[in-house]
Amino acid sequence: MELENQHKDIPGNPSTAKTSQQRLRRFADAESLRVLSLEDWEFWLKQGYVVIKNAISREQALNTAAFLWEFEEKNPDDQGTWYTSPRSEMRMKELAGTGMVEVYNHQELWNNRQTQRVYDAFVDIWGTEKLWVTIDRANLNFPIRPGYEYKGFIHWDYDPATKPQNVQGVLALNDQTDESMGGFQCIPWLYRNFETWNLTQPDDRDRFKPDVSDLQDKIVKVPLKAGDLLIFNSLEPHGIRPNLTENKVRIAQYISMMPAQEENESLRQWRIESWRNRVAPEGFAFPGDPRNWEQTKYETAVLSTLGEKLLGMRKW
Repeated sequence: MELENQHKDIPGNPSTAKTSQQRLRRFADAESLRVLSLEDWEFWLKQGYVVIKNAISREQALNTAAFLWEFEEKNPDDQGTWYTSPRSEMRMKELAGTGMVEVYNHQELWNNRQTQRVYDAFVDIWGTEKLWVTIDRANLNFPIRPGYEYKGFIHWDYDPATKPQNVQGVLALNDQTDESMGGFQCIPWLYRNFETWNLTQPDDRDRFKPDVSDLQDKIVKVPLKAGDLLIFNSLEPHGIRPNLTENKVRIAQYISMMPAQEENESLRQWRIESWRNRVAPEGFAFPGDPRNWEQTKYETAVLSTLGEKLLGMRKW
């Protein structure tokens, strides 16, 4: 199954559908929420994002970060090892140089995906227990240097005018409380006011990249600590900002969940094979590792019962 054929018109992760047939949850009370507080829930509805503190343990986060350094053949204590040419061409050009780590199915990543608190947070957001997790990668966002420069960006992974029913997530693997070290940024104002704003935009505008020249004062930089999970609505304009520090590295894993599509047998089988054979989604912006280290150096991840359901191997 070639997932790229399903998603050649959008940059979103192709390991799940680009939009759910089930609408995102709109109402909740304290008794129905597993992880979010009512204050968190109201914040989510208004701002389009929410932070779940300690979604995984700090130790687990740092263990995953250590694995990413190993996978990238870089030493966290030796900046001379940090700056190397990319192994694969990135079709989504704004991501070039932002430190995407082309690993998708290692045990460390699956440990985080199948953590109960992570899953419960997405249950709160969707209002259903029957979820699949995205098969996604990680990030080592280094300080910019001559020859290794990139601009911060704001974009959507889905055309917001189509009203996609989806969410995305970022799991912090180290502390990211210094605004200068890069990391997640978004524009909740535009999330809330898209319809009005859209009326003022030219017809030929890029539907995935808003002109934010007049919105600089509305950009929110979200601080995170190791183990925190940030979930954001796919209608939220978002991106990565440049790392302007001397020696700090932003480290993260991308995790999201959406309602399971157990009736889509071809996608379900692709997901199982991706896990079993450690295969990247490919598609618009997920080129994979040309060294094939996932296949040659690491074993297939061991899944819990929850992990098997989140993959699609065990039906809900």
